[in-house]
Amino acid sequence: MEAYHLPVLLNECIEGLNIRPDGTYVDVTFGGGGHSRAILERLGPAGRLIAFDRDADAQRNALDDARFTLIHEDFRYLKNFLRLHGVRHVDGLLADLGVSSHQLDSAERGFSTRFDSELDLRMDCRAARSARDVVNGDDEQTLRRILSLYGELPNASAMARSICAARGRAPIDTTFQLKDAVAHLLPRGRENKTLAMLFQALRIEVNGELESLSALLEQSSGVLKAGGRLAVISYHSLEDRIVKNHLRSGRIDGIVQQDFYGNKLTPWRIVSRKAVTPSVAEVADNSRARSAKLRIAERRDDG
Repeated sequence: MEAYHLPVLLNECIEGLNIRPDGTYVDVTFGGGGHSRAILERLGPAGRLIAFDRDADAQRNALDDARFTLIHEDFRYLKNFLRLHGVRHVDGLLADLGVSSHQLDSAERGFSTRFDSELDLRMDCRAARSARDVVNGDDEQTLRRILSLYGELPNASAMARSICAARGRAPIDTTFQLKDAVAHLLPRGRENKTLAMLFQALRIEVNGELESLSALLEQSSGVLKAGGRLAVISYHSLEDRIVKNHLRSGRIDGIVQQDFYGNKLTPWRIVSRKAVTPSVAEVADNSRARSAKLRIAERRDDG
């Protein structure tokens, strides 16, 4: 299902993973399977690929290959589910974070501001809490924190206040009702950008995206073999900051620990000092790739 989601920075990811034909690899964001297919092409008969995706729609893209396993779970449970499938250590791990093209283009999911649909935003429809629950149930202070922290909206206070006032008149059940509630606060010429930041904030909160990312990174060095590669594509500054801090220090808070002699204690060797970004040609073919940043690191022998 190539139209489900165009794989971003595909060649750069595959080269960065430095794939061994007999290795075991993990794609924690399977989606349409674009990256997974490319990994399988590099694997031999003894190779193995395990993929994760919490979106039930992605399960329909499962690859018919004996070397492939698709797990319908959040990647924050990486280590537990790898052990369940008899795997303790892997040779490479790939994460393409954010929202898939399929999710954005599915009107009924509420991920896009283009469609008037139920205010949902859940990546896993089994989750109990939707964006509608957040918008209608969280108090003004909590909404302000969500919009400021996850959406980086400069007018988060005014937006939270306006949302609370609107829901006081009638529940906010749809994407267009939410847009109407904040319409007077959208800067001229930046309406769509501001709405995207608002919906990003709600999506991150509903899906616990930063918590999942932190959990993944904290487990990754213990799961990867020495010399194994970690490749992570992020799409906004919050994600990229967490990834950059972890790869620099081996810790989510970015604080570098040192031994008695002043040597840095980190499990990672950075493969590319600067984040890898899409080419002009790739962005022209896939505009959703424009904000992508790929960071690659290798598990140290002594990490």
